[in-house]
Amino acid sequence: MFLPLLPILAALLGTPAHAAEPAGHDRFFAASAGTRLHYIEAGPQTAHTIVLVPGWTMPAWIWEPQIDALSHRYHVIAFDPRGQGQSDVPRTGYEPLQRSKDIGDLISHLGADRVLLVAWSLGVLDTLAYVHTQGDSRLAGLVLVDNSVGEEPPPPTPPKPIGPLPPKPPHAEEMRRFVASMFHSPRSPTYLDRLTRATLRTPEDAAKALLAYPMPRSYWKEAVYATIRPVLYVIRPRWVPQAENLMRNRPGTETEIFTTAGHALFVDEPARFNTLVESFIQRRVWP
Repeated sequence: MFLPLLPILAALLGTPAHAAEPAGHDRFFAASAGTRLHYIEAGPQTAHTIVLVPGWTMPAWIWEPQIDALSHRYHVIAFDPRGQGQSDVPRTGYEPLQRSKDIGDLISHLGADRVLLVAWSLGVLDTLAYVHTQGDSRLAGLVLVDNSVGEEPPPPTPPKPIGPLPPKPPHAEEMRRFVASMFHSPRSPTYLDRLTRATLRTPEDAAKALLAYPMPRSYWKEAVYATIRPVLYVIRPRWVPQAENLMRNRPGTETEIFTTAGHALFVDEPARFNTLVESFIQRRVWP
């Protein structure tokens, strides 16, 4: 008996069989100081709400595999932080207090009871800044993806180069290399070009400011230990020592390690990531 090929491929890719393009609608709202911020909305509005927060300079649509897969059951929001994606590009606000306030403004705008925040890379720090400044009363849980949470040990310091530094490449070339480095499995040139062009919407000075948050490492650690909501820490092997201490010192924390994925592990292994989040939701967040 032959099985239909399309559903099998869809299951392997972590996307629904019928989805030719990602589900979702573009929405905008006015955050503080009138900054117009963008998000993608998909799924039934009466369902539990999942908010997806991307990383440094990344657009909301990088979460396409999650938007497609999770919106069949949940109200899914993929957020464009200020200066990213289709959101406004103001001159200021590229620091954690304002970025955390933008997340709070989004949650208030949505009017949901409690949301599950799924945050990746720099979005982890923005999310922990939100917990630090506004608490967790509007949260149902946290999924923190592939960044430090301020736990010990600190990230390893890269070795200092010997001899004169090579010329710094243009910003566009730096971003092209960075985008290509995020994936373990091959991405099409079209996809990489589309993603690189999206990152370049963030001005170079704003991108630099986002990499220079002034908070000490203890700031992020205090936030993750302050929340009483369930936490899932999804990482590559470089963060395993932090995860071990986090689980030891914060009982109930869950960890999942992706050993054969790049930094954008939810794109490299979407089916595994989506299943992991779905299981976490059903067991711990909204059982």
